[in-house]
Amino acid sequence: MEDEILIEECEVAEKGFKEKPARVYADGIYDLFHFGHARSLEQAKKLFQNTYLLVGCCNDEITYKYKGKTVMNEKERYESLRHCRWVDEVIPDAPWVITQEFIDKHQIDYVAHDSLPYADASGAGKDVYEFVKYIGKFKETKRTEGISTSDMIMRIIRDYNQYVMRNLDRGYTRKDLGVSYVKEKRLRMNMGFKKLRERVKKQQEKVGMKIQTVAKTAGMHRDEWVENADRLVVGFLEMFEESCHKMGTAIRDRIQERLRTQQLKALLYDVWEDDDGDDDEDDELLYTDDQSLGYFSH
Repeated sequence: MEDEILIEECEVAEKGFKEKPARVYADGIYDLFHFGHARSLEQAKKLFQNTYLLVGCCNDEITYKYKGKTVMNEKERYESLRHCRWVDEVIPDAPWVITQEFIDKHQIDYVAHDSLPYADASGAGKDVYEFVKYIGKFKETKRTEGISTSDMIMRIIRDYNQYVMRNLDRGYTRKDLGVSYVKEKRLRMNMGFKKLRERVKKQQEKVGMKIQTVAKTAGMHRDEWVENADRLVVGFLEMFEESCHKMGTAIRDRIQERLRTQQLKALLYDVWEDDDGDDDEDDELLYTDDQSLGYFSH
């Protein structure tokens, strides 16, 4: 009989919330605030067409006592909630167990949370929402699978060494991270070996791809590949031979020209001198006359 009365009262209350906002309360620790938290608050906000969502957050003292240490302190957790679009009001220092006095004080119509039981402050394993469920003011929300604060902490613990090196590379000291001198050196050495192995592996893959490409090309177009290679080699040799021939001809012509000049001097002065200085100068001119040898640079 009492249950039927409670159901009727809830139905009447829900009809009235279309005009005035339903005051829905959700609570939690909200450490490392993530999208799973936001989705649960979104569900609470959308329980009625017109909802005023109050969110309670336990302080550090109560949380450490009944659940354990958090990553974020109470002020950081409060501030994270204030920046969630679904939250209308944040209630700091929220109680671990909701009482009638707390409900009356904040004029709470319903309490929203997932249906999993949470141990109360007595340590007897009772559900903290037992009283709220009993008086018919509990509204269930669904948890988001695959994301939780515990899961996020587990990811950090699992990849602890990588996160330590990440922060060391960003300028944090080993003392900031609570890492010993030996631990830091060991991590740096291991990361160095890891990067070296990755570079070697990548280089091996590149070489393998090039070998496969050459082998594939040679196999599919062998005749064409050989013909092109032969043509390139022959062309290079011809060009080299032509350049050598031009250079040899130019040198021979230059020597003959210098000899004719010396013979002309001997006829005019009846002197044939072996002038070392002139020979040196002639040799220098022989190899540095840009006008005579300029075309060899093409």
